[in-house]
Amino acid sequence: MTGIVIVDDDPLVAESLKTILSADPELKVLATGGSGEEAVQLYNRLRPDVLLLDIRMQGMDGIEAARRILARRPEAGILFLTTFSDDEYIVKALKMGARGYLLKQNYESIAPAIKAAALGQRVFGEAIADRLPDLISEKNKETPESLGLSLKEYTVMCRVAEGLSNREIGNKLNLGEGTVRNYISVILEKLDLRDRTQLAIFYHRHFQ
Repeated sequence: MTGIVIVDDDPLVAESLKTILSADPELKVLATGGSGEEAVQLYNRLRPDVLLLDIRMQGMDGIEAARRILARRPEAGILFLTTFSDDEYIVKALKMGARGYLLKQNYESIAPAIKAAALGQRVFGEAIADRLPDLISEKNKETPESLGLSLKEYTVMCRVAEGLSNREIGNKLNLGEGTVRNYISVILEKLDLRDRTQLAIFYHRHFQ
């Protein structure tokens, strides 16, 4: 049995999804919520196999809620469900480690996607999957400037990708260890990444 939490700021949508998914004997809706704050609270309390999460919500949006959850629970099964197929959201979902990104109008694909996500697979709606090659190609064309990184921040990222410690980076760049740590924190926030391992992977995917 796959446990699910549904979070959508439209109560009608949340209840409709609950009705549809509850009809599947292999799925169990544990709770519903209506905000990013509730998403974080419900996940921490119930630890569902899959968190079905809307993106655009008042206050804390789905992207920020997912980022907070994944920062503490990298194994969390988060599946974004939205009416928007905005490229920026898709790229963010890819980078943060979400299990997938589906469009709400494709109701028939939601239950199978949840089951796949619960098994650790990454799933994307057909319309989104068709665009992934182009999105990945576009990501590879990014520059430090397009990502909002200063030259110093980019240099620190390069050193992190080389596997250097904060102290070693500081020695190379004539910076204090605390300053290096602050630079890395700012870079992680700008790129919406969790840790220096993701930062190193990001560097090699985008700039190598």
